[in-house]
Amino acid sequence: MYRLLYRMVLRRVPAEAAHLAAFALIRVFGSVARVPGAAWLLGRWLGPRDPALRVRALGLEFPGPLGLAAGFDKDARGTRGLAALGFGFVEVGTVTARAQPGNPRPRMFRLTADRALVNRMGFNNAGAAAAAARLGRIRGRRSRGSPVVGVNIGKTRAAPDADAAADYAASARAVAAVADYVVVNVSSPNTPGLRDLQAADRLRPVLVAVRSALDAAVPGRRVPLLVKIAPDLADADVDAVADLALELGLDGIIATNTTVSRDGLASPAAEVAAAGAGGLSGPPLRARALEVLTRLHARAGDRLVLIAAGGIETPDDAWERLRAGATLVQAYTGFVYGGPLWPRRMHAGLARRLAQGRVE
Repeated sequence: MYRLLYRMVLRRVPAEAAHLAAFALIRVFGSVARVPGAAWLLGRWLGPRDPALRVRALGLEFPGPLGLAAGFDKDARGTRGLAALGFGFVEVGTVTARAQPGNPRPRMFRLTADRALVNRMGFNNAGAAAAAARLGRIRGRRSRGSPVVGVNIGKTRAAPDADAAADYAASARAVAAVADYVVVNVSSPNTPGLRDLQAADRLRPVLVAVRSALDAAVPGRRVPLLVKIAPDLADADVDAVADLALELGLDGIIATNTTVSRDGLASPAAEVAAAGAGGLSGPPLRARALEVLTRLHARAGDRLVLIAAGGIETPDDAWERLRAGATLVQAYTGFVYGGPLWPRRMHAGLARRLAQGRVE
């Protein structure tokens, strides 16, 4: 039914407008999930039900290994509805220390032949403090089935590069008390100069400042800290980030963000050119994202929690990442093309793969 709706209606609507409409419905769904007993019923129907799917990582309990990647719920407005659809965790953001509108529209495009998206959103969000206030209200209702929620933080566009560490630290302080984990995003291609912060010598002060801010803001709890990297890094730079993460005692790495590459696309060249600059997500990213994940695991082993993202569309995709060393997996574009029952199908497929593995 969703595929028919997508072919007949959604793909004819501008991508960002379709996203906003779908997200409004998800928020309504989240309100329904707050009705007494509804969360339990929805969890039984849509949530990961096989106990074998449960994951303990980062000091947290995840009901299933599949989460929603950052970018879908930028301002922490729909976490309850997204969790009710069956995601094992939700990563909100990217949020910045100061509110900002992002890049001019249009800034999101579909490449349907590749089941891919191109976005140049530019960290549009209402600011870290606003997201923290919403998450604070959710944490107050934690006993009623609130999801595991990570917060992805980025650099405010107006902040000079010299002030990057302080800017990231300000966001970290704002969200520390309400985030189950925090991710430093230095890999979006849509903020000028941001990816330069992935170089180890420039990344170090950012991570040190964020770790210090989290510890000072919540002295009674160690907030897990991860960094999200690009698939476009050279192998030597991937190794350098892994080594730095180990040296600084980070909890993990998310591999990977979107790519600026347009190699190997099935979409017509004119359609690709019309989409313009921005980060490409979806199946075309799959091979390189897997390569980066495999390299990170070879470098760090089990000393870092690795969260796989990029081109995950089927249970087999997710299973491949878990077998390659990921503890958890995330997706965004697969959800956009797969529809509201996609998380349920993904977890059901993973449960079958786990059962097959036990039999074998």
